[in-house]
Amino acid sequence: MRKLTLKDILPLSEYEKIRNEFRQDVIRLKATRRIALGDVITLVFENHETIKFQIQEMMRVEHIYDEEKIEAEINIYNALIPDEKELSATLFVEITDEAKIKPQLDKLMGLDRGEKIFFQIGTLKAYANFEEGHSNDSRISAVHYIRFKFSPDLIECWKSGREEIFLEVDHPNYRARIKLPGNMRESLAGDL
Repeated sequence: MRKLTLKDILPLSEYEKIRNEFRQDVIRLKATRRIALGDVITLVFENHETIKFQIQEMMRVEHIYDEEKIEAEINIYNALIPDEKELSATLFVEITDEAKIKPQLDKLMGLDRGEKIFFQIGTLKAYANFEEGHSNDSRISAVHYIRFKFSPDLIECWKSGREEIFLEVDHPNYRARIKLPGNMRESLAGDL
């Protein structure tokens, strides 16, 4: 998938003029790219448009006008755009009860190691690779950036529609499996 450049980003004065419409477009797009995986884990699959929106909003909130600073933001966020034969997602551990945040996060230690989250299409699997630096041996973050690399066989199965697609978490303290809805399957197929 094409990475963003400075030419893709609107100056704040121009962005303000189209912000409401662009925001509504991204909300509609994310509706086909967001999935709850059990009670507390949600994945939002990123692409060119979702990341462009994040950069524009960051510029707006932080009042970033300097091109060098905008380039720095682009370089950071471009890492979230999937490469060829990949899907990338932001994983959120969503715990709303303050008293339960640390105990529930502690139960998820190791989620980011090994083959805990994956797509399954028939007998084929694509495992999540977690970006490093979001946890260590004593704590785990509530937000992670993950990538799924797909073999040509998996991509062919995905696009053919012959097999159902499941997204699964298999952690000793958290298990969930969900069939990918058709609209999400179609939306993500465009990324592959």
